[in-house]
Amino acid sequence: MASLAGVIATAAGLQNVSAFAHSASSGWSYPPACCHGDLMTGECSSIPGTTVTPTTDGYVIILRPGDHRKVTHQNRYFVPYDSVIPSGDDNFHICLHPSEEHENCFFAPAETM
Repeated sequence: MASLAGVIATAAGLQNVSAFAHSASSGWSYPPACCHGDLMTGECSSIPGTTVTPTTDGYVIILRPGDHRKVTHQNRYFVPYDSVIPSGDDNFHICLHPSEEHENCFFAPAETM
């Protein structure tokens, strides 16, 4: 009987994978591989479009305190175009993990890709 309970618990956990992710303020969920926290401590957040600059090879993102909840000092990120994920809304988003110095996932609006 104990093994049946384990199977049921595992199936229930797999059924709701989004429980390990969190959602953007507009309502779409970040992929579970991109975020490692809940709504309050999650690493994913929308960022101002003014922080994002397209270049020949990808996007340069410069975040300052206030641009993302994890950012405590100015950080510069470079994301090649082939690593960009389409955003679920019309905003840019970034997931910072394991620290603010590293971007895990970057999302751009479809019309900018």
